[in-house]
Amino acid sequence: MRSRYSAYVLDLVDYIRATWHPSTCPTDISVNPPQLKWLGLSIRQYRVISANEANVEFVARSRLHGQAHRLHEISRFVFEQQRWWYVDGQFPEPDTKV
Repeated sequence: MRSRYSAYVLDLVDYIRATWHPSTCPTDISVNPPQLKWLGLSIRQYRVISANEANVEFVARSRLHGQAHRLHEISRFVFEQQRWWYVDGQFPEPDTKV
């Protein structure tokens, strides 16, 4: 997960594609918009589902044109061919705590 975040920060589209499971990898992965600044990654939870599947919940923070953004996702990874692949993710409901 951390290496994929770093690849997004550095616009390493080839690395992002190489770590995305071929069955779900989009044909077009865009680079960051100009002036996007990534501010950090926080891993909230790592959960092993089985020997070949795991979930990683994370929050990635960024800023674009002075506006802060948070990407909160629960990513699904599978272990195949002796490596972990990103499959897909879901966005949990926003925190309701104040």
